Amino acid sequence: MARIVKSGLIQISIPKSEGDGTIDEIKEAIIQKHIPFIEDAGKQGVQILCLQEIFTTPYFCPGQDAKWYASAETIPGPTIERMQQYAKKYQMVMVIPIFEKERAGMLYNTAAVIDADGKYMGKYRKTHIPHTSGFWEKFFFRPGNLGYPVFETAYAKVGVYICYDRHFPEGARALGLNGAEIVYNPSATVKGLSQYLWKLEQPAHAVANGYFMGCINRVGIEKPWNLGEFYGSSYFVDPRGQIVAIASEDNDELLVTEIDLEMIEEVRATWQFFRDRRPEAYKELTTL
Repeated sequence: MARIVKSGLIQISIPKSEGDGTIDEIKEAIIQKHIPFIEDAGKQGVQILCLQEIFTTPYFCPGQDAKWYASAETIPGPTIERMQQYAKKYQMVMVIPIFEKERAGMLYNTAAVIDADGKYMGKYRKTHIPHTSGFWEKFFFRPGNLGYPVFETAYAKVGVYICYDRHFPEGARALGLNGAEIVYNPSATVKGLSQYLWKLEQPAHAVANGYFMGCINRVGIEKPWNLGEFYGSSYFVDPRGQIVAIASEDNDELLVTEIDLEMIEEVRATWQFFRDRRPEAYKELTTL
């Protein structure tokens, strides 16, 4: 029997960036731009919606300016509480990536998960923090310390991986072993070095672990850093590694598709990767 879930991804260019107002004004302008897309998702009957990495701000990591610490907020906090209202209004699970402040000097790149009744369920903190080629994230974010949680939402078991995490298969496997049916990967990545990996690594994770993935990237060029063009191309991929829906490279867009979670059973009955794995043979992975 089919288990159909309608899911959505929002990719968007930011309306304001550094130099266009205070940090609070920039955040509010970005949130306001998202709201019509969130409302549209709800009206279309989207059941699980994911936004892009640190969705309330520019991707400020090409600079190393401590003033952006002020954009971090608690979880739950003002933005999450605001999104809880939309989740409840539309009975829509929401994955909300923001810059999290646990306490002074303890900041994380985090995604909160809100259930369809508006209840805050928990969060995932980005585990792997890059520090290279303009992606100077260690200046801003501590490595995540919450493991790889899976959230049993109203519609599916949801896991989260964030951007640079996608280059590491270990966490993707942990999410599968923890029961994830859909893994969302909100990202901020530009044309150049890793674009060819965008449609390679995440389909590979989906196949190796027998789950669906929703992969989100923002669009546009963000001043004053001009790191490069964020190339969108947000997509859904199924457990066979087939991309079933994909957004444009350069347009603000809500991508919506229906996925059948029964495919997970079907695929795992054919490809018995969880049965045939040999964890006792992998001990060197934690010692090398």
